[in-house]
Amino acid sequence: MGDAEIIPIGTRGRPGRGTGKQPSSAARGLANGGRLAPAAKAPTKPARAAAGPTPEPEPETAAVAPAPRPAATTRDRGPMSGIPASDWLAAIQHGAREVFGEQWEPQLARFLAFLRRRVTGDYVVDEYGFDQEITERFLMATLRPIAEKWFRIEVRGAENIPAEGGALVVSNHSGTIPVDGLMTLVSIHDHTGRFLRPLGADLVFRLPFVSSLARKSGATLACSEDAERMLNAGELVGVWPEGFKGIGKPYGERYKLQRFGRGGFVAAALRTGVPIIPLSVVGAEEIYPLVGNVPALARLLGLPYLPITPFFPALGPLGLVPLPSKWLLEFGEPIRTDELDEGAADDPMLVFNVTDQVRETIQQTLYTLLMQRQSVFK
Repeated sequence: MGDAEIIPIGTRGRPGRGTGKQPSSAARGLANGGRLAPAAKAPTKPARAAAGPTPEPEPETAAVAPAPRPAATTRDRGPMSGIPASDWLAAIQHGAREVFGEQWEPQLARFLAFLRRRVTGDYVVDEYGFDQEITERFLMATLRPIAEKWFRIEVRGAENIPAEGGALVVSNHSGTIPVDGLMTLVSIHDHTGRFLRPLGADLVFRLPFVSSLARKSGATLACSEDAERMLNAGELVGVWPEGFKGIGKPYGERYKLQRFGRGGFVAAALRTGVPIIPLSVVGAEEIYPLVGNVPALARLLGLPYLPITPFFPALGPLGLVPLPSKWLLEFGEPIRTDELDEGAADDPMLVFNVTDQVRETIQQTLYTLLMQRQSVFK
């Protein structure tokens, strides 16, 4: 008997191929509901006899099916799942120690108390809008690294500032942007513990964000009425008589004082009998060297000038970073006004003479400091 012909099931005589349309009924049966197909059906007994003895089948290793994984629950997918509460607490304590230092618990308690006061409105603001807590905890804390690390400010003659009572600090003005006023604030506070109350131009109080910050830091409008009220109340008041003419002058005219106005600050000091403290600032002229101006665009924007520096607007926002010049601040000896006759503030000639004396004192001190400074950046 000849060899039996074996025809694969479901291929209609063509091994390895179907009809091209759909699986045969036998092939669909092999699927067996998605499970592994059973082994092929053994040949018939006559065919096996004809083919000769069948070799012993090799033992097969039985495949072990993995255990079914339980479905994830909402609890398993939670952010706290799998992490003990003690580990979370230790991580929070470590982060607080990194932020607040070793004494993080009292500092964190003070910070939370501060937030509670700000939210509930339990804080004091004076009649001018001065917020001492915000000024000391945030404004001074922000300006201090700039003053110490970037400009490396050296302060001289801080002992000339009275420890209490009213006094008027008169300073030169420069820098294209009035950064010198901010540096004067933090320098006086760090060396005397007193808060300087600046007299600002009306433009400062027209700007959206700047006006609110200026009020909270103790500034008020530069007018004789507010100045006299503050001085009579024993405040330390600061004024920059050059105004925009001082901070907006070209770099070639640096450290040459502009006109000090009509002497309104002197009249306020004379009426209140407070001393005048001349302040000379060296270093602010070099932070934004003013080499040009766009007056037409400045008028369109309502600004006194639109500065052009070697880096702005060429470098965009990067050009707003001030150069790290070396600063020197020297407070001169107080000019007494309480020894003058009553009604001296109404004498124009006397007011002019005192104004000229203050201006000349600041100018001569600037020249002296410039000779003592080794270079712009040292």
